[in-house]
This record gives sequence, C-alpha cells and structure tokens, in this order.
Amino acid sequence: MSSLTDRDLLRGEAATLDPHVEVPRTLAEPAPRALGLLDQLGLWGNLGVSLLGFGGAVVLLHPNGPDAPGLSLLAALTATVVGTVLGAGAIALAAVAGARTGAPGMMLLRGLFGARLSYVPTVLNTVQMLGWSTFEVVTIATAAGQLVPAVPEWVFVVVIGLLTTGLALWPLTTVRVLRRYVTVAMVVALGYLFVQLLRQPLPAVSGGGWSGFSIGVDTTLAVAVSWVPVAADYTRHSRSARAAAVAPLVGFSLSQVACYALGLLALLTVAGDPERVFSSFLAVPLGALAFGVLVLRELDQSFTSVYSTTVSLQNLRPRWDRRAIAVAIGVVVTVLALNLDIYGYASFLSLIGSLFVPMFAVLVVDYFLLGGRRRWNLSESARPRPLMLLPWAVGFVVYQLIYPGQVSWWASAWEGVAAAIGFVPQSWMSASLLSFLSAGLVTVVVNLATRRTIRAAG
Repeated sequence: MSSLTDRDLLRGEAATLDPHVEVPRTLAEPAPRALGLLDQLGLWGNLGVSLLGFGGAVVLLHPNGPDAPGLSLLAALTATVVGTVLGAGAIALAAVAGARTGAPGMMLLRGLFGARLSYVPTVLNTVQMLGWSTFEVVTIATAAGQLVPAVPEWVFVVVIGLLTTGLALWPLTTVRVLRRYVTVAMVVALGYLFVQLLRQPLPAVSGGGWSGFSIGVDTTLAVAVSWVPVAADYTRHSRSARAAAVAPLVGFSLSQVACYALGLLALLTVAGDPERVFSSFLAVPLGALAFGVLVLRELDQSFTSVYSTTVSLQNLRPRWDRRAIAVAIGVVVTVLALNLDIYGYASFLSLIGSLFVPMFAVLVVDYFLLGGRRRWNLSESARPRPLMLLPWAVGFVVYQLIYPGQVSWWASAWEGVAAAIGFVPQSWMSASLLSFLSAGLVTVVVNLATRRTIRAAG
C-alpha cells in the first residue's frame, strides 16, 4: 500500500488555491498539486533544449565515427524524431506514476525494490545528478564566456552556481516563471536562429546514407531517457495524470527535435564541427542576443539537476530539510565546477545513465502491467524485493554488450566478454531498446514464477 493517504492527497489539492505554494521541506509532508498543463509544458519544453544538444548533433551526422561516412540530413532528422518520441514516451510513463502517487522518482523505487534496496539506484542517481549539475554549470559558464570574453570564466561559474542554488530553493516558483516568460523568449530565439541558418546554402537532404541510423536513434533516445529517473520529482505536483503525460509528449518532443535540428543546420551550413556551433550562432545578425537567451535559459537544466539531487537524497533521509540540502549541493557543485575537468567525466556519467534504461523497463512493466499501481508500498517500511534486481541486471548486461560506452577500460572489458561468448553487435541493434525489451520480458517471467511459487506454497 502507498504511504500517501487520501487525506494527504486532499491536503495537497487544497494547496493549489495558493498561487505561491512551494514544495514542502520534507518528504514526510504531502506534495501540493500546484502545476497545471501549461506549467508543465513550459518545464518540459525548456528541458528539451540544451546547449549540449547543439554540439551533440555531430553524433547524428557521424554515428559511426568522424572518419566513417555520415548520415544524410533526412536520416539524421528521422533518427532525431524517432529517438525523441520514444524517449518522451518513457518520460510520460514515469511522469504518470509520479502524478498518481505524489512520490518523487527515487521514492517510487521503494515500491519496485523495497525501501532499503531503493537506496542503490538512489546513490547512483545522486552521483549522476551531481555530475550533470557540475557539467551544466561549466557549460553555461563557457557559453557566457563567449558572449562576454573579457570576464574570467570563474566569475561566471560562481554567479551561475549561486543562481542555480537559488532556483532550486523555490522549484515550483521557478517552473511557473519558465512557463510565463522564459518559454516565450526561447521560442523566439530558436525561431530567429532557424530563419538565419536556413538562409545559408544547404546540402542535399538525401545526400549521404543511413548506415548508423540505429546509433543516431539511440543518441537522442538516451538524452530523453536521462530525464526518466527524475520526471516524478516534478509531476508529483501535477494536478492530473493526463497533464503529466501530455507535457513531455508534446513539450519535450517538439523542443528536443528543434534543438537537434538547429544543431544539424549549424553544422551543415556554418560551423562544420561541434566546437564552432556556438560561434555560428554568434555570427548571424543579432545572434548574440538570441544566443544570450539560450544561455540564460540553460539555467533550467542546472536547476533541475540540483533540485533532483536534493530530492534523491531525501529518499535516504525523508525528514531532512530540502532547503539545507539544496544549499549544500549548490556549494559542492560550484566547487567542483571550479576545479574539475568535467568534460573528461562525461563518458562516466553516460555509463551511469545507461543503468536507468533497463531499470525503467522493470518499473513500467511492474507498475503498469503487473498491478504495481495497486499494491506498491512507498513507505519507509516497504519490504525488499530482491528478485526485481534480476531483470534490471539482465537489461544492463544487454545494453553493455551492444554499446559499452566510451570509458576505455570499461568498454574493453565488455568487448572481451562479448568475444568470449561469441556475440557480435550488429549495426541495426539499439542498446536502449533491446535492453528495455529484455529487462521488461524478464520482469514478466520473474513475476509469473513468483506467483506460481506463492500458489504452490499456499
């Protein structure tokens, strides 16, 4: 049974009458249902656009490596749409679970694994979110440095760290501001840059090939799925499950496709390589103003990462004050951004992220298909379910056999395992999709076997 009672939900709904309501200090208090559809469209619409996505479009053009033949523009755009829509669907399912239960992402995992076992993905997600928070602060500071090169980058790091921490202290207020002001400015800036880049000579849309298409799909799918573990952190405040589902399906899909499409245009017309994408934006008339809007908007990425780190830690200590945690995390992230070569750490962050693709499959199958929404216990006394670790592990192994990532020693180890068992990854194989399907299938098998054992014992 859930730790949230009908009375808790009613108290949360009552809080929506106050336009200034904020997230409670602890997880022991019910979540106010304060976010409507437009609020969430603004949130997910902003999260679909990222400074990293513009440069990351180079992977779509050359999924088999920089020296191999690239995808055509048509193939790259198709891969973007397919991967984004699949990823947004995954976000929507996780979002619905958060809206129905009122529980944040890591707290939901109490129902899947049990309270104590949920600490395992919680710790992994905390490490991941700390890393991405730092990555975002560095990225925003680097971009801001291109706008105002006279200012030392460390100044931008400190200012952005302070702003990020402040936004994380008032998360619901921040989401409302995103919807009312930032989203409009972002749409105008993106539209302006599209118009300017489309004036440049374009290569043939079908020029190139389709080799590596599945890798391109995996690239955009992985970016979208990275939001799955934290989706419920925000949709627990949704006024309805329908709004929680529609917002990422529409807002995130449209904005991420637009983000990658703009990156592709920049690479094919002006930039030529990912390190010049930002410069290509600045080169167009009034480009600095439009790019400045996108840099300022990137604060939503750093804010959500810091806030989700905060909520993840609250799964370990539900009665800790989130404000104190957010300030501590903000300080740590700022210090790391000043001292750490986070770009060298990015491959490790992607490796951790690959853990959550099969875990999400286990969650979806157990919650939506096998009755978890009726029987999950989200309280601190939730009993352990160690068998649910098996499908997660199987899915993770499948993922690594197909695509072990870019951490050299880790990739070499898995290539050795693949060679030992005679497995050869094929170009059509999608690590995300196949790991998801394998984890989901094993979840069904484990569930059926468990039921039969219970019946036999009874």
